[in-house]
Amino acid sequence: VAPAPDTEDGRLHFAVANLQTMPHRRIEAPTTEAILRRVFPDESRMVVHPAIDGDGLTDEGAANHTRLATGDGPGTHFFVYGSRSDSDLAPRRHVARQTLAASRAVADVLEIPESRRVFAQQHPDAIDAGVFHNDVIAVGNREVLLHHEMAFLETDRTLAELDRHLDGRLISIQVPGDRVSLEDAVRSYLFNSQLVTMPDESMALVCPSECRDSAAVSSYLDDLLADDSNPIDAVHVFDLRQSMHNGGGPACLRLRVGLRPGDVEAVHPACLYTESRYERLVDWVGRWYPEELVAADLADPALLASTRDALDELTGILELPGLYDFQR
Repeated sequence: VAPAPDTEDGRLHFAVANLQTMPHRRIEAPTTEAILRRVFPDESRMVVHPAIDGDGLTDEGAANHTRLATGDGPGTHFFVYGSRSDSDLAPRRHVARQTLAASRAVADVLEIPESRRVFAQQHPDAIDAGVFHNDVIAVGNREVLLHHEMAFLETDRTLAELDRHLDGRLISIQVPGDRVSLEDAVRSYLFNSQLVTMPDESMALVCPSECRDSAAVSSYLDDLLADDSNPIDAVHVFDLRQSMHNGGGPACLRLRVGLRPGDVEAVHPACLYTESRYERLVDWVGRWYPEELVAADLADPALLASTRDALDELTGILELPGLYDFQR
């Protein structure tokens, strides 16, 4: 996502991730594009681009992209990739899901000026330790970047370039490996936390409960809060075990979209949060989500029928008729 102040045409831009590395995920792209087009329909203010396509253009989307900024003006877009065609530096055990070519193509699609782009390679050892996305090893908000010391292949160069783009105001919080190992980082999803700005301009870290279950991570968080040299003043912990067991921490549960006041009015109104809509969605989840799913269910036509009934009701709540192919 590139907010309007950052782009060449002054519009909010979305680029759908192709997720090509994983066959079971690449089928998501057309539906994601359709949803975004319905939620953000005003093409005079916002534009949704289809997923990029081509050999060597494997893209994992927002999981490998961070926007940093010193205020409400234009930001710097930080793209992290796992491999590049002109180098053999790559993980040995696991596949690098993001290529430099894909990151550059996405930056082009989003119409981000060259002067607002920074590219960095993820450390191959981190990928081999299970860090399949940058958002498992780093998280950023405004001018703050919280990252493991093994997040990037060329840490000093990367931080210096980001600092230059932010006019010397980058706040880098580097977590040492002797405090939090790569294994603990992956297991706890510390860096998959949400780093958010509070109304008083302080920052809070929204963490999964696994961060407090880990002695090393919990100790580090206590020291982070006690350190007045950084703006993180609070840590909020939530039990997200069902999502965590499926590979998704707090950062995976949201897509951050920067909107100007006029842009908010252009969003499909039934997709904006209200207490009553939230209660309807909670009720919908309680009635339709199965308690368990076994392999045999996948061969039962009743599962398809109930799933379609659930989606019919969901699109009714969000006032998105005809969103799915089966509804047309």
